[in-house]
Amino acid sequence: MNFLQFVEGPLWYFTAVVFVLGILWRLIGILRLPRVRELSVPRASALWGAVLSNFRHLAPRGTFFSRTKFNVIAGYMFHVGLFALLLFAAPHVKFLETRVLGFGWPAMPNWAFVLTAELAFAGLLLLWLRRLLDPVLRRLSDADDHWGAGLTFLAMLTGCMALLQTNEALRAIHLLAVEVWMLYFPFSRLMHTFTFLLSRSYTGELYGRRGEVL
Repeated sequence: MNFLQFVEGPLWYFTAVVFVLGILWRLIGILRLPRVRELSVPRASALWGAVLSNFRHLAPRGTFFSRTKFNVIAGYMFHVGLFALLLFAAPHVKFLETRVLGFGWPAMPNWAFVLTAELAFAGLLLLWLRRLLDPVLRRLSDADDHWGAGLTFLAMLTGCMALLQTNEALRAIHLLAVEVWMLYFPFSRLMHTFTFLLSRSYTGELYGRRGEVL
């Protein structure tokens, strides 16, 4: 068994198990936290408040946009770009079809991949530089923030390098970088990929029950 076979085989399956179980463990732990019992009579639907909160926060309020537009624009460049690359880059579609799901879907053309990758890289670097240069964000940030950004950047960079799939060394390096990222993911702030929905839903539910629009 060579290095590529090890990375694509035993290490991949170990990483996938830790990734899935780690995420489930974190989510179950959050859902099992005790809830504050509301004694007042509900004025409106808590469920509708939770749903509405998630949709309303997809875009910032106009009042605050002038102060948050940098984070909003860079954030959407990175997050939407990364999501598109994960699901629609041709090598990822093939990998998901053959190794995970058993079925696939049309992949994005090469020009779209290049454009999406550039936007995702630019968004990540802009957010990271702001975290490093802004005096308030710099004080609020810790090693976890920088490790998460660094591992994400490394996975994306090695992915671009591995586009020539005939080079086995680059494929192995990229998959290894992704596996390190996956092992780190459930135990870091990268979990906000899943927990932001729970957080917004919980807050929206509280305000919705009181008949207030968040």
